[in-house]
Parts: sequence; C-alpha cells; structure tokens
Amino acid sequence: MRIVVALGGNALLRRGEPLTAENQRRNIRTAAEVLAPIAREHELVISHGNGPQVGLLALQSAAYKPEEIYPLDILGAETEGMIGYMIEQELSNLLPADGHCATLLTQIEVDPNDPAFTRPTKPIGPVYKEREAQSLASSRGWSVAPDGDWYRRVVPSPRPRRILELGIIELLISKGIIVICAGGGGIPTVLREDGTLIGVEAVIDKDLASSLLAQELNADMLLMLTDVDAVYKNWGKPNSCPIKQISPQAIRELSFEPGSMAPKVEAAIEFVEKTDGISGIGALKDAQAIIRGEAGTVITRDAIETPAGIE
Repeated sequence: MRIVVALGGNALLRRGEPLTAENQRRNIRTAAEVLAPIAREHELVISHGNGPQVGLLALQSAAYKPEEIYPLDILGAETEGMIGYMIEQELSNLLPADGHCATLLTQIEVDPNDPAFTRPTKPIGPVYKEREAQSLASSRGWSVAPDGDWYRRVVPSPRPRRILELGIIELLISKGIIVICAGGGGIPTVLREDGTLIGVEAVIDKDLASSLLAQELNADMLLMLTDVDAVYKNWGKPNSCPIKQISPQAIRELSFEPGSMAPKVEAAIEFVEKTDGISGIGALKDAQAIIRGEAGTVITRDAIETPAGIE
C-alpha cells in the first residue's frame, strides 16, 4: 500500500515546549520509531508541518535591517531542509542497511490571485498574550489572530495547485526510497508572465499540500498524524464525541476550528472524493492502528458514521 503520512507540527513539537533543536530531535526520534515499522510494510512518503519553525526563523530574520529580512518562501525552504534532515537521519537509523530516505525541497505552484493573499489565516511562530500580540502587530506590520487562549502571527495561505517536483518524487519511490517532501506545505511559487517561477510571501497549509501530493501520487491512504486521538463532534462541549468512521458527505456537515482540525478534514475529504482512497486522522502513537481501522478517525467514501467505541 502507498501511504502519504503528514506529520503535524504538534507531533514534532509538543504544545508549550521550547523550540530547541534538542526538543525537536527528541520528538522526531519518537515519530521515526512509529514510522519505521510502516516503512517496512508499505511505500511511504512523508510530509510535515513547519509553523513554529518558520515563525522562529522569521523572528530571527526580523532582527536584521528591513532590507535584509528574508521572505517566507526562502524561510520555508530552510525549514524543509532542517526538519527533513532530522526525520531522514532518525528514520535511517532505524531502517535496515538497504532502507534509504531522501529529503526533497519541493516547490508548489499557487495562484497569484488567490484571495488568501488578502486574508491571512495561517498561524506561524510562538504564541503571545493578546496585548503583546497587538503590540507586535502594530510595530512589525503583522496580522495576528486568536489561537486557543493565545494569539499568533498569521500569514497568507493560498491553496496548492501543482507540485513541481512530482516526477522526481515518483522516480525516487519507484527505486524503493522513502521520500520526505512538501514539508511545511512546500515552497509557495507562482508563474510569472514569461513562464518563469518566483517564490511568494506565504505558507501553504501542510494538510492541503499533503492531500494534493497523495492525490497526484495515486496513494492508497492519506494519514494525518497529530497530538489528538481522533476528530471530535462538538469539540470542547459537554457532548463532545470522537468519530471512528465517517463518510466525506457526513463529515462535511459538521463544523471544526479553522486553525486546527478544519484543514485536516478538508484535506481528507478532497483525497477520498478524488481518489476513492482512505483518509485517517489521529495521534502519532496510533499510526499503525489507524491504518488497520482500529483507532483515530477513518474517512472513506462508503463509511457509516460511527462514534468511537461503537461497532
């Protein structure tokens, strides 16, 4: 089975943890221990989030003169290399000698007229209290938005349209190589009038990019791993209930938080409807059980909605 696994940012850095290299490596080592058995049984392609990391790099860049600040597309490329390097190394340490991984910087085309460029929604960087966030927004020209009980910087997040390195990814897979690609949603690029590419100031949603990747690779499953065990109906309310199995039609009728579960659900729906494949959403530790349909939330075209714990 060909599986595209999207590692959420919270699976790589736990909520509230300092964004240190040591913390990231420890969490990535845990992720690698989960992914290695999957890689032995299936064709595996890995993508990952980068919200905290790209935000940190943006803060570091802002310490320089205004004309020396690096744009988000370049910072996104840096995070692809940094996180991909750690995933590749930790996973390779657990694989047999003939198991090979490759990290590929991945450019993804977006529409230069995407309305997302005028409505920033993608959270990046650390969390702030409201007063500090508003002060930073005023002094640095940021857009900020609530993220739970905190606030974070938000940037444009245009929809992915085309994965430019798709042929290279397919070639690597055909050689039995585990590919780490489209990290952080890939590097956002647009086509200029002369047909050349240029990066743009944005961060593509990782889940939507992973869904497009899974679609174009004809994957059998899109597996989105995060720090929650399933998709919940009525999240945060007394009648909250985890969903075990559901169809795209049924889950589309429910509502989810725009900055957290909503992109995952949208990505899952798109993949299932366009490929007849299977989408799974759940906790990193439950990855193999989700593949077997025994944990998390599984979305398939013909599923009948099943609350968790009910067969």
